[in-house]
Amino acid sequence: MRKALRWLLALVVLVGTVSTAGAATAAQAGATGTDIKDRLLSIPGMSLIEEKPYTGYRYFVLNYTQPIDHRHPSKGTFQQRFTLLHKGVDRPTVFYTSGYNVSTNPSRSEPTRIVDGNQVSLEYRFFTPSRPAPADWSKLDIWQAASDQHRLFTALKQVYSQNWIATGGSKGGMTATYYERFYPRDMDGVVAYVAPNDVVNDEDSAYDRFFETVGTKECRDRLGAVQREALVRREPLEKKYAQYAADTHATFTTIGGLDRAYEAVVLDYVWGFWQYSLLKDCDTIPADARTATDQQIWDSVDTISGFSAYTDQGLETYTPYYYQAGTQMGAPTIHFPHIEKKLIRYGYQPPRNFVPRSIPMRFQPWAMRDVDTWVRHHARHMLFVYGQNDPWGSERFRLGHGARDSYVFTAPGMNHGANVAGLVPDQNALATARILDWAGVAPAAVRENPSAARPLARPDARLDARDVEREPVLRP
Repeated sequence: MRKALRWLLALVVLVGTVSTAGAATAAQAGATGTDIKDRLLSIPGMSLIEEKPYTGYRYFVLNYTQPIDHRHPSKGTFQQRFTLLHKGVDRPTVFYTSGYNVSTNPSRSEPTRIVDGNQVSLEYRFFTPSRPAPADWSKLDIWQAASDQHRLFTALKQVYSQNWIATGGSKGGMTATYYERFYPRDMDGVVAYVAPNDVVNDEDSAYDRFFETVGTKECRDRLGAVQREALVRREPLEKKYAQYAADTHATFTTIGGLDRAYEAVVLDYVWGFWQYSLLKDCDTIPADARTATDQQIWDSVDTISGFSAYTDQGLETYTPYYYQAGTQMGAPTIHFPHIEKKLIRYGYQPPRNFVPRSIPMRFQPWAMRDVDTWVRHHARHMLFVYGQNDPWGSERFRLGHGARDSYVFTAPGMNHGANVAGLVPDQNALATARILDWAGVAPAAVRENPSAARPLARPDARLDARDVEREPVLRP
């Protein structure tokens, strides 16, 4: 009876209105006549956290039962959270991950808008609440995470049978790439944004070369002067930091003290500016650091680097990232030729300093070499997009002779938020056309002439809003 009423309601809505909400309601059942929520919850291990209304879509927050160790599934499970923006079972699906926590608010990545499809957004394992209890940190590696994606894809493919595209930005772009390396038959295409590729962890001169030429000399000098001045005024500014810590109940056990945390924040300053800001934003930096007040120096550093980043409370959320940086993915080290050595006590600190000592860590230098070699020789239907002024693009993925229908593009003047829309027109059109083709939805006009390629979905200011949340610097 309930199913009959649902069908009747869907028919009335479809006939009586032209709203996108009605179209989505009609499409949700697909050929089976079963509500999409019922189809999802019929998958073993799937459970519903909540459904949120959004015009033109169905939006679900779900849990999926995953093995803690995919090599030994009998050794326990955990609940991995993900969201689903449902457009229709007849549309392609974009598999998105940030590489961190998943947002439970509806959003749409650029490839999802381009193909007008569904979007599955997966929380990365060990980011709470998707963390096994007790946590065996040895099971946090790129293969286990790729296997999470493979297993969820296999479960959902029976519902969403059209083409799939993997995507993500920064660590999410790395995640999409690693997934393709280990399970190259799952996805029909990969769009990886601003994905670092630290092949040799101990060789980071590319970053130093980047900071020698990025932007303009005037901007570089202005930033460098503020960074140096913050170290010159270490004593009075650390007193402000101590007061800040007292007011916010911040502690510094993991990094080893307030002094270490202070220097880490200051040394992130120049990197953080180029990661998050544009060249025009240099006007917001104090023009003469020597005559700036302590408060002006503090405010500038806090705005860009964030004095909360290396507190225990700031580090805790990102422990899984720092663990992976110190065990497989690597982390950058840069030098500061504009600052006297006597002003720097610790330099760029390794990821080990940002993870509680109770968690053992051992670096695996072969992990990134393996991925890099695979991409160079076996990449197929892969697109990498970087920002010209983004430090993380200094060490990037590159393609070799074995790559097929794959591309590496750079968006001029853009930072860590670089995207296809920011590419020069010819590359923008080509990238859009290839994404449409990989998703199986390229119109005939686009197949004949890639310059005609445009996103298929209409813009939605709320759904397409870029994530403006400021994240700790030195974290992709």
